[in-house]
Formats: sequence, C-alpha cells, structure tokens
Amino acid sequence: MEISILELVAVGFNLCYVILAAIRSIWCWPFGIVGSALSIWLFVDSKIYAEAILFSYYVLMGFYGWWNWKKSDDPSRTSLRIITFSVWSHGLIALLGVLLTAVLFFTLKGLTDAEMPLLDSFTTVFSFIATWMVAKKILENWIYWIVLNFLTIFLYFSRDLSLYAILSALYVILSVYGYISWRKDQKLQIQKTHE
Repeated sequence: MEISILELVAVGFNLCYVILAAIRSIWCWPFGIVGSALSIWLFVDSKIYAEAILFSYYVLMGFYGWWNWKKSDDPSRTSLRIITFSVWSHGLIALLGVLLTAVLFFTLKGLTDAEMPLLDSFTTVFSFIATWMVAKKILENWIYWIVLNFLTIFLYFSRDLSLYAILSALYVILSVYGYISWRKDQKLQIQKTHE
C-alpha cells in the first residue's frame, strides 16, 4: 500500500469538506474545491475515469454550492432552508440515475480501458445527484451518500487507493452524523416557522 503525498493532501481536504458540510459551514465548499481538483489526477492515473469526471463536477459544484449557500446568508434574501423530497421525487431520481448509469457504463466499456465500469458509472451518476442535493440543502442527500460511500470503499480498494477507501469509510460515519444533524436543524426550522 503506497500512499502518495498528493493522495494524502487530497484526502485531507476532502475530509474537511464533509465534516464542514455536516455542520453546515459554508467553508466546506473551498475545501471541497481544492480536494476535488487534486483528486482528478489520481483517478485518471488509476483508470477510474468516471470518478475523474465526477471530481471535475465536484469542483464546479463547489463554486455553485459556495455561491448558493453564501446568498442564503444574505439577510436581504430568504434563507436556504433544509428541505425534504417526496418518495415520488426519489423514485424519479432513481429512474434517471439508473438510465444515466447505463449510458455512462456503455460509454466507458466501449471507449476506454476503464476498470470496474459499472460500479464506477453507478457511483459517479448518483454522486452527481447527491452533490446537487447538498448544494440545495436537501436532507436526503446524506442517505444517498451513505450508500455511495459503502460502494466506493470497494471501488477504491480495488484500484489500490487505500487512503481513499479509508476516507470513504469515514464518510459513511460522517454521512450518518450529517443526516442526524441536518434533520435536527430542519426540525428547529419548522418550529421557528410555527412560532
């Protein structure tokens, strides 16, 4: 198990991102941007291309999330509240995710030398969705992340990215914490609305 300095630094930034997101700190976004940018090189080198695409998306969503959360802190605007989606909405998300997973899988399988293209495609597509949900402060993002982080543990270990696999295991724990924390904050928001 050889861990590069780049992997170590990227993992540190990515871990800070999740911890800060779980406590709803706007500072999660700059940490996520830097950690994701560093991760892109590692994934290209490891031939998990969909993950490299995903982390490119994380960089872009980092800027969007930062802007979106920052504008919600402006007292002249309505605060960005934690919301929940209906079962119907999650069903549509799942259907769209499966369809996009199939498209990405066949693309990777036909055009690249990708390792584990099905798992890579699934985790990538649903991570796109879950990241958007974080930026919009949708509570159930954490449930998606719990599942996705379990799956990426296996993906990263299979590509000898053991530090990322350990990070994904920590993400599972932090995702559970994030869900509990955001749910508690959402209940407080609802109570304040009814006062």
